[in-house]
Amino acid sequence: MSWAPEGLKHLPVTLAILCVGIGFAVFSTGALSFDPDPRTWDTRTERLAEIVVIISLMGCGLKLERPVGWKSWNATWRLLAIAMPLTIAAVAFLGVWGLGFALPMALLLGASMAPTDPVLASDVQVGRPGSGDEDEVRFALTSEAGLNDALAFPFVHLAILASLGGLAVQGALVDWALDKVAWKIAAGLGVGWLVGFGFGRLLFRRGFSQIADGLVALAATFVAYAATELAHGYGFLAVFVAALTIRNAERESAFHHQMHELSDQIERLLIMLVLVLFGGALANGLLDSLTWVDAAVGLAILLIVRPVAGLLALIGAPYALREKVLMAFLGIRGIGSIYYVAYGINHGQFGDSERLWAIVGFIILASIVIHGVTATPLLSRLARWRAEGEVASSTTSREQA
Repeated sequence: MSWAPEGLKHLPVTLAILCVGIGFAVFSTGALSFDPDPRTWDTRTERLAEIVVIISLMGCGLKLERPVGWKSWNATWRLLAIAMPLTIAAVAFLGVWGLGFALPMALLLGASMAPTDPVLASDVQVGRPGSGDEDEVRFALTSEAGLNDALAFPFVHLAILASLGGLAVQGALVDWALDKVAWKIAAGLGVGWLVGFGFGRLLFRRGFSQIADGLVALAATFVAYAATELAHGYGFLAVFVAALTIRNAERESAFHHQMHELSDQIERLLIMLVLVLFGGALANGLLDSLTWVDAAVGLAILLIVRPVAGLLALIGAPYALREKVLMAFLGIRGIGSIYYVAYGINHGQFGDSERLWAIVGFIILASIVIHGVTATPLLSRLARWRAEGEVASSTTSREQA
């Protein structure tokens, strides 16, 4: 995890691909009796994915330089309010009419496939605090990933409600809207802000940043998450909001770099563990029940549904077409999707989930390979195009002068 990224920099292979490959190779030998199939370890799968996601969300929030604003976060709001619901609806439709799933399972697939993953999307996110590496594409994908993991949760709960027969109960949708949407989002925002405000005051107003180290980031992560869970809110949302609030308390402090470094190191270790186990699950037959139709629908979700939904959401947005295309295309699916599927299955009654896991596993594998190989070259090309445009604009201005 320390040396490989540098060695892979000029190769069409990412660290995620390498970790999955290692897991597949090791578990294919049969030397290990342990089978890391998420269908067997459903509760542990949920918990492991959960901890990776919340640590990743803290890192996402700490490295965003831009204060929250309606105009400055224009692409973020569009991707959340338009692209994500469109993606959920389209995937659920494909689940029912293309895969033959019952509505509850199709909804769970749609909710699980909607969020851009904050964990595996690190290659397309903004740079570390103070690095200045925050173009519009990277910012949009980072901020979207920070918020949409929580905002997809109401739809997971809707799928669980449908699986339990709750949609036929009078007033069930009203209760869902009030509790799973309004209260849980409000609690996540409120508790996250309070925790972030408290940590910000201690660190930058009381001078605790002088006697603390990066472990404070881990403390803030777990305090925000636990407090919000006690308030029956969305802990994912609270962690990201707490990180933004801490960053906003003193934007120029070097202590943000320390906190981010600690979060990033723990996150990378956990990512390696999850991806090696994911590779092991693939080696032990996670995709055995996958059909050609399942694979075609999975690729359509990844390469058609998300890009089209993203482009529709960005109509009229003040960005170049190339930037819009990359924002729409680089919607990486990963560990967040694993968490939502595991959570839904553990809390609902969806019946046999073997085929669902096969489809989700295939989509994640395809995303790791397709986005992993293309993301860096595409973003590098965009940076060169932007630099050439700035040079051309500067030359034109001098000639006119």
